Amino acid sequence: MKSLRQRIVLLLILAIVTVVGLATFAASRVLQPPPQDDRIERLARQLLVLVAFIDSDPQAARAAGLKVQDRAVTDGFQDRMMSDRLSLALHNAGSTAQAQITLQDQPHRAVVSLYLGPERWLVTELNDGGPPPGGWMVLAGWGVLIVIGATCVSIFAAAKIIRPLQLLQDAVGRVGPDGTLPHIAETGSGEIRATAQAINRLSARLKTAMESRMRLVAAAGHDLRTPMTRMRLRAEFIADDADRQKWLSDLEELDQIADSAIRLVREEVNGDRAEEVELDAMICELVEELQLLGHPVSLGEHDNVIVSAAPLALKRALRNLIINAATHGGGATVELRRDGSNAVVSISDEGPGIPERLIEQVFEPFFRVDAGRRKAVPGAGLGLAIAREIFERFGGTITIANRKPHGLEQTITLLRA
Repeated sequence: MKSLRQRIVLLLILAIVTVVGLATFAASRVLQPPPQDDRIERLARQLLVLVAFIDSDPQAARAAGLKVQDRAVTDGFQDRMMSDRLSLALHNAGSTAQAQITLQDQPHRAVVSLYLGPERWLVTELNDGGPPPGGWMVLAGWGVLIVIGATCVSIFAAAKIIRPLQLLQDAVGRVGPDGTLPHIAETGSGEIRATAQAINRLSARLKTAMESRMRLVAAAGHDLRTPMTRMRLRAEFIADDADRQKWLSDLEELDQIADSAIRLVREEVNGDRAEEVELDAMICELVEELQLLGHPVSLGEHDNVIVSAAPLALKRALRNLIINAATHGGGATVELRRDGSNAVVSISDEGPGIPERLIEQVFEPFFRVDAGRRKAVPGAGLGLAIAREIFERFGGTITIANRKPHGLEQTITLLRA
């Protein structure tokens, strides 16, 4: 039982049932009948009063319902032990009468036959003091009602107790692609209001920090353009051709890094409106375009799928992924299929793949699997980070996994329109 709600409900049920059970036990001990010897002595005195009443006024006794018959009741089981104890109690009370207790077939019903003389027996019914008929059913019903009532109260109480935690869970579940938390209405009980206020303050601080970071990256990338332009102009006057080419190559790499950083920030704050896009037509167009540019790209099976996204951003992200696969994997194969309410794009290659220990780091900005390939393969290491920002902005995901025996597969999942 891993849920906190379930644990609280179970704890409250056990607490309530335990308290009610202890209270019932205590009440049963306090309200239990007197000892059996006291009951027998009390019964003996009552019988002697009845005998005196019969002797003094037989007619009134018969009118009151007292039975005097010529023999004792024999139908049923004779309880000799109780009979002897009642006879002893009568003797202690000063009477020589003998008593006989007979248990009837009906539950909890007994008959006392008291000898009054030759062919004269006083017969009266006696309650044996046991539970009433159907007592076990009443007890079972009592227990069921306690459990049902305790369960209802516990569920209600648990919902109230974990309401602030539920508020946190809902807020975290609605975190936007930019990492900011949604605003929460500050209503309800004091604890819920305090939780909502804390989340809103956290959201405001997080949003401020995100905006500050994006402004810093954008400003740094923009400010780098001016000195790089001056350096490029100065490099043109270097007499040695090889040395000049090295300077221009390094400046070109710096320019790519600055441009990629600015594009990453733009993707994080971009508010492009989503619209219906024919994903299969877009992928076919991309494959044809890249084939014309000389990239080893092929189109596999593709279904007719429509998704909701910003066309330019989505096309830019898919182009980056396909070019990565074609460049680093020696060729790319693109497939598109439906999977329930999702559209799944698969981009596979036959390259060396990525070491398993580095799989989780490929989406980090400026990450390169092999730093030694930076000179041979152009790029700033931001393509995957930018692509993930675009997909997540429209409710999609991207995963990367190695293929067997070699190669890499990039899987993009988008919601169908």
